[in-house]
Amino acid sequence: MPRPVAALLPLVTLCLATLCLVTLRPVPAAASTEPWSWPLGRHAVGERFDPPADRYGAGHRGVDLAGSVGDPVRAVAAGRVTFAGQVGGVPVVTIDHGAERSTYQPVAAVVQVGDAVEARQVIGTLLGEHSHCADACLHLGRRVGDDYLDPLELLGGGRFRLISPDGEPPSPPSGAGGPLQRPVGGPVTSPFGTRVHPVTGVRKLHDGTDFGVPCGTPVHAAAGGTVVAAGTAGAYGRRVTIRHAGGVETSYAHVSSAAVPVGASVGAGEVIARSGSTGMSTGCHLHFMVRQDGTLVDPMQLL
Repeated sequence: MPRPVAALLPLVTLCLATLCLVTLRPVPAAASTEPWSWPLGRHAVGERFDPPADRYGAGHRGVDLAGSVGDPVRAVAAGRVTFAGQVGGVPVVTIDHGAERSTYQPVAAVVQVGDAVEARQVIGTLLGEHSHCADACLHLGRRVGDDYLDPLELLGGGRFRLISPDGEPPSPPSGAGGPLQRPVGGPVTSPFGTRVHPVTGVRKLHDGTDFGVPCGTPVHAAAGGTVVAAGTAGAYGRRVTIRHAGGVETSYAHVSSAAVPVGASVGAGEVIARSGSTGMSTGCHLHFMVRQDGTLVDPMQLL
């Protein structure tokens, strides 16, 4: 015998509720294509994005932007603050933009969790602590879910250049073939010039510039060119050499591994190796050499 309509109402209500739950289940957000505003006044890029091979692996999960202590840090896009505190002792601000999140560190926040912010709104000031740059630099991160993405893909609204964390690069000397990009971040631990060799104790020319970086740090090509050597080179350990236009040749020594073969064409900023301590070396670093028309020159004059 058919049930009365009134008796079916609870069942209908349950079905409608279930349908609503299925229908309204959110679809995972895709990565945004909307451009981001620059969070600092200068468009200067230090260490660039190098995603880890796995969630807990080594890598550079964002991009470092050069600044000065006390610089205002601005939101890259409109959103809501979801975190303003410390992670591992480092002051961090996180903003949810809907499809994506942006992170800023080390930043002394002037916003609180739950605050709605507009693009270009000041969210804090840049700190010098916890920064590996000479003055200060902002580490900007970009995430969709658990995935790290390159912030520079959205920071396309202006020109940017690679910089030395030790300060503004000097103008290149006449005929030098143009400025080169810094291959790694980190401080200069031994400049070009005469010194007492730390291993042999002999006073001789130090034919390059040493940058102190951890083993495994991505090494970037200082300019576009052709790889002319990639292998073991005596006291230099593993070394990659690139020939550029204008009679310039750059070499990257003591690397743990090369990422490009001989004969490969590489672009400026492309990862060509990983830093290491191979050959006659006292620790992890990159030995960066430059030749102009076959003559060794001080790399810092071209960076």
